[in-house]
Amino acid sequence: MNTTPEPAGQQRTKPQLSEAAKSSLSTTHNLFRIFLVTVLGSFFVFQLDISYLWLTGILTAASFVLGVLLLIRAVRLKESRLVLFGTISGLFVSLLMVLVILAASVFFDEFRGYQQCVREAITEQAKSGCQIAVENSLPRLP
Repeated sequence: MNTTPEPAGQQRTKPQLSEAAKSSLSTTHNLFRIFLVTVLGSFFVFQLDISYLWLTGILTAASFVLGVLLLIRAVRLKESRLVLFGTISGLFVSLLMVLVILAASVFFDEFRGYQQCVREAITEQAKSGCQIAVENSLPRLP
């Protein structure tokens, strides 16, 4: 009654990567990590204070350059889909940050006044008063 198990067939194994391929993959992953840090950094620095708009611009420009470089590398070397999807998403966020930076630079004084007002506001009523004040200071569309 003892039967020997038959082989289940050929198992799928990942092909072994060469040293150059491992190095290339490691470089791509490091670039991707740096890209994510710059994208998130630009967003959080903008949230921190409007006075750091120059740093937000530098981080956004760096993330845009890294994103394009990473996108070219991911397509050319056929990297994982996760890296490709993450790069495209990060570039979209970088593009939105460019628009936010442009709007914030046009209305810099209004943003700075609003941030100062909200920092000094203690109650919700005072915060809503800050919002009304900034809405009144912005130009109206005809």
